[in-house]
Amino acid sequence: MAKKKWRGRKLGSCLAVAVLSAGLLGASGATTAAYADVQVLESAVTAVDGKRYWVRNHLVPDLATKSDGERKKWLLVWAGDENIADTVVKDVKNLPGTIAGGLNKVKNALPGPDFLAVIDATEGSPSYGKVVNTATVGPLVENEPHHMQYVWHKGDTVYAGALFAAVTYAFDVSELPKIKLKGVSLPTQTLGGSVPDAYWTLKDGTTYGTYMGGPVVPGPYTYKNGQTVIGNGFAGSPGALIRFDRNGKVLSETSAATPQGDNAKICENLPTLGKPTCANPHGIQAREDLNTLVTSDYAEPRNIILDPVKQPSPYLRRPTVRTWDISDRNNPKLRAVSYLPEGPRAKDYDPLFSENRAVMEVTVTNLPGHKGAFAQTMQGGAVFYTPDITAKRPRWTQVFDDGAAAGKIFPGNDAIGASSNGGWIQTSPDDRFLYRAITGRQPKTLGPDDPGSTGGVYVLDISKLVAAGTDFTCKIDTRWESENGGKEDDCPTVAGAAAINPGVSGAGPHWGAYDNFVLDPSSGKYVETQSPTRLAVSNYFVARSGLDGDHKVNIVKLGKDGTATVDRTFRDEFTGQVGVNFNRKSWPHGDFGNAKPHSELFVIAERDLR
Repeated sequence: MAKKKWRGRKLGSCLAVAVLSAGLLGASGATTAAYADVQVLESAVTAVDGKRYWVRNHLVPDLATKSDGERKKWLLVWAGDENIADTVVKDVKNLPGTIAGGLNKVKNALPGPDFLAVIDATEGSPSYGKVVNTATVGPLVENEPHHMQYVWHKGDTVYAGALFAAVTYAFDVSELPKIKLKGVSLPTQTLGGSVPDAYWTLKDGTTYGTYMGGPVVPGPYTYKNGQTVIGNGFAGSPGALIRFDRNGKVLSETSAATPQGDNAKICENLPTLGKPTCANPHGIQAREDLNTLVTSDYAEPRNIILDPVKQPSPYLRRPTVRTWDISDRNNPKLRAVSYLPEGPRAKDYDPLFSENRAVMEVTVTNLPGHKGAFAQTMQGGAVFYTPDITAKRPRWTQVFDDGAAAGKIFPGNDAIGASSNGGWIQTSPDDRFLYRAITGRQPKTLGPDDPGSTGGVYVLDISKLVAAGTDFTCKIDTRWESENGGKEDDCPTVAGAAAINPGVSGAGPHWGAYDNFVLDPSSGKYVETQSPTRLAVSNYFVARSGLDGDHKVNIVKLGKDGTATVDRTFRDEFTGQVGVNFNRKSWPHGDFGNAKPHSELFVIAERDLR
């Protein structure tokens, strides 16, 4: 991909700005009274289709510079423009007038640019919580920005996926708050998979990405490694594992399907495939020292993101976890497909809410002496554990139920974990804690009288479980344990919990990231820490699914003992309320209205890292 030159200019004053680096080009844009004199800087590449793709920075000058010599900590939030395309099919009839009339009446109905928001996350800073830059991407709109990698380390490219556009962006964040575009991967470069979900970055700076959907074109598809699969098309099945270089160039594509197919009874596909498959990889994490990667299968994505009127079958949500041998980084080998077990409340509700249903995320342990990993279910509302991801057939056991944490999050919650809508889950770097974000149950999910539940963040102490190795005894096998926690001594226990939107059902966070940086007194620069003291969460899933959220980003403080409290000093610059609200009229890039914040990362500029 050939980079083009860039220049910059200030909006409002129209004064030329200094060239930032070789290849900088001018751009125009809009400014508002809320963000006066915005500085616009554009970074562009030419993609394989011969077209120009860009990231356009909209910097607020008085916020983007250091004050009193402080070194900044930044929170990057990958966000999409809210517009008429977010309307769920069943709600279209409720738009005012006809569809055409509705477009004119619905606020901010036309598509606007999607963007990375750069927020000052430096505690104690006068601009703490303020949006310093919105780096818009183009020319594509309706990307539906989804996930980046889980943790950022010094020198890493930031990889960001476009759920609807089947695009992966590769960003250079070394000069924050400015962002550059290193490369872009288009659907034509990943014909073996669609609907990119999440990324895990390796020590060499490359990354693996999960493409949850099937090959772009229905029918047979042959990968370069010799695999041939028969898929049912874009956003269908089976999905794939993609490896990218530092600039977003595809290094390899590998199907997540098994040659023989998966369990036909619990792995449905629409349209039906000759070899049924649950291979729709969503979550992804790796242990390079063990040459092992783990992915979780969530759902056949077209039934979630492409305007589903009603979920046609609970068996389109997956109960499977896949482990891979990545000894040959460009040729991952599928080692095992594990079916998570049902739990003690599986027969109480619709099969959609069985504990093992919709395995959204996995997270690995980190320390050399540990080989375990955790998996969580979104509709199932449960947490599972295996002590050894290198085993030929890993043994997964339910070790916690979201119902046991619900009352700790908010006293008014019941103890039902079913449909907790949990999303993000992550082990702490020192393997002491497990962080979990849950949206909460929406009203009437389990019946007409179901009040739903308040979502939030909870922290589990997993130290005893991990220390027990393969000899652990914890198992959630009674309804009492589902609601109160496991009876065995090595079961995880709730160390802390915090409600997001207390008392409001189904409006908590979907995603999160921990802050893995602290200021080093000796050098005055940031270094990584094994014990995070805070994390950020965002309240948005996918609007077309009907699980929209209130579009706020919050920071949660973590105590040394795992306690969790919402940071009440992290406030919106316009409303003054706790949490940065992405529902606003104005952004540095213009009056484009509400935006949808899906994922976030704590990142430090190269100059401020030791």
